[in-house]
Amino acid sequence: MTSQTPMTPRAAWLLILSASAILMITMAARLTTGLFLSPINTSTGLGVASISLAMAVGQFMWGASQPIFGAVADKWGPARVIVLGGVMLAAGLAATPFVSSQWGLMLTLGVLSAAGAGAGSFSILIGATAQRLPPERRPFAAGFINAGGSFGQFVFSPLVQLVIQASGWVVAMFALAATTLLTIPLAALVRGRAPAPGAKAGAAVDEYSLGRQVREAMRDKSYLCLHAGFFTCGFHIAFLVTHLPGEVALCGLPAGVSATALGLIGLFNIAGSLVAGALGQRYRMKWLLAAIYGGRAVIIGLYLLAPKTALTFYLFAAALGFSWLATVPPTAGLVGKLFGMRYLSTLFGLTLLSHQIGGFFGAWLGGLAFVKFGDYSWMWYADILLALAAALVNLPIREAAVHSAAAAAAAKA
Repeated sequence: MTSQTPMTPRAAWLLILSASAILMITMAARLTTGLFLSPINTSTGLGVASISLAMAVGQFMWGASQPIFGAVADKWGPARVIVLGGVMLAAGLAATPFVSSQWGLMLTLGVLSAAGAGAGSFSILIGATAQRLPPERRPFAAGFINAGGSFGQFVFSPLVQLVIQASGWVVAMFALAATTLLTIPLAALVRGRAPAPGAKAGAAVDEYSLGRQVREAMRDKSYLCLHAGFFTCGFHIAFLVTHLPGEVALCGLPAGVSATALGLIGLFNIAGSLVAGALGQRYRMKWLLAAIYGGRAVIIGLYLLAPKTALTFYLFAAALGFSWLATVPPTAGLVGKLFGMRYLSTLFGLTLLSHQIGGFFGAWLGGLAFVKFGDYSWMWYADILLALAAALVNLPIREAAVHSAAAAAAAKA
């Protein structure tokens, strides 16, 4: 059994705040891309469907990169991963104004910047902190880090829109790229590596244990239910981040309404994330997930019935924002309960891959629906049905550790 040196309260807060700041920057870069859709379309003439596909590829790559980077972080520590991600994210954003084809956008926004953001996202940051904090601090830490990402959305959405209006989308993209480089010095504050399962400090890592843990997880019904629910979460978020500005424009409202709405989603998700993290310490996390997804179905239904005014969008953003990424703390918490902390970055990263497969379809199908029908009505109906399905699929989840040699070793680490 590995002995861990308890962290002082000051060191624990420094770790949590640093991880939160990194997520604030990487999520801000991701969640403001929808604001660039119309300006890029005007500049390149590629069409909404083509640009939506490039952004959909970015949604998928953000998720696909996380289990890969998570496995690297689990073995060699998160700092190197975050530094590499910061460089990739900045390079992808900075290169975007120099491309004018769909394939070019797929490379810059779809692959390079999206994978870079994935290297500094939930699975790496929550995994890095969970492995170094005592169990009673983990739900709060996950909620606090998640709130950092939401704060980035709240702050950056109106700022990016302001720069786009004042100086053009190219200047805004360059400014965003420069900002993402701040993740590099912050990476030094979250460095560290979890010890190998069942081994003393300094012992060699068991190369087989990760593969064994992943195979076992993929056979577990509760883990697969988490994947199914998270798929729906990604579908919702990617559709809204990519196409909410288009929905606002269809209603004859100015672009500032969409930027404010995206900011409000981030603001209210700060509260939602903190509440979800706190409630995860008191209530069964599967009930929290079912309530969050069911609540989304109700919120979207009310939006469809309401008159499409600026106030409606602001109220919709506030209500939906409370549940926006509040699914992350209980999902990460359940993965930790099932399989322990040792490979949390990898296993949670795999659930985020499912999240972003949903994100790919949310962003891409939103563009197709707009081109074919001239609005997003069918996407809203799909959102409601998927939210109800996600609420139901979380109910049979088992909240207990998987009893196996691999899980026992992971829990001891």
